[in-house]
Amino acid sequence: MTSCVLNPTRLRGEPLLPATGILAVNPSDSRVLATVASEAGLQRHYLFNSTLFSSEDFFVAGPAVGAPMAVMCLEKLIVLGAKRILLYGWCGSLQPELRAMDILVPTSSHSEEGTSCHYSLAEDQSSDYDCSLRREICLMLEKKDISYQNGSVWTTDAPYRETLDKVNHYAGLGVCGVDMEYSALKRVAMFRQVELAAVLLVSDELSRLPWKPQYRFKTFKNASGKLLEQLCGFAAHANHSMTKSVAATGC
Repeated sequence: MTSCVLNPTRLRGEPLLPATGILAVNPSDSRVLATVASEAGLQRHYLFNSTLFSSEDFFVAGPAVGAPMAVMCLEKLIVLGAKRILLYGWCGSLQPELRAMDILVPTSSHSEEGTSCHYSLAEDQSSDYDCSLRREICLMLEKKDISYQNGSVWTTDAPYRETLDKVNHYAGLGVCGVDMEYSALKRVAMFRQVELAAVLLVSDELSRLPWKPQYRFKTFKNASGKLLEQLCGFAAHANHSMTKSVAATGC
């Protein structure tokens, strides 16, 4: 592997994170993260232009909008000990059956951002992987009777250049949603050999014109906050289960 001038490092005084936690990219969810952290007794830490809250039980981090900043945060989380990271964010829908406030659990991605190409992988590692974290998330949603859809995501750095031609192109390929982080974060996770899964709440529909975003409305913000709280509960439970498993095996 070619050596890099800069490398992510754990500095003196920085926390050692539990394996599983949340990276929530949207600034609108910052209040929910702070509330969850306060109720769970998590300690606050510096994380670039973002914030990290952690304890021995689980961690939550965010916001981190866009592939470059999200990747910087993910790299730091990994070097602090994170091994199973759940991305929570929003996406636009490209398919008419995927409506605002529906949930998309990505299974693959189409990269149109400039970060993931710097994390080169061997040819046999370049395809999407089916990690156990994603399967656990789907099972959790099903147990809570929360409907979701699986599908691919188009990730772009330029939301104001989501032209009609591009929307039609990716929709024609069967791509379900568009976001600004997933493909880059997935590539970094594969490169660093950790697990990353995503849950994306549909904030707007590009398959219908004129464009009508829903993220400005209170009903959407409430739904987003509730889903994020449930995902935080999942992360805490996952770490507890892993701790019990290790204790039982004596490893």
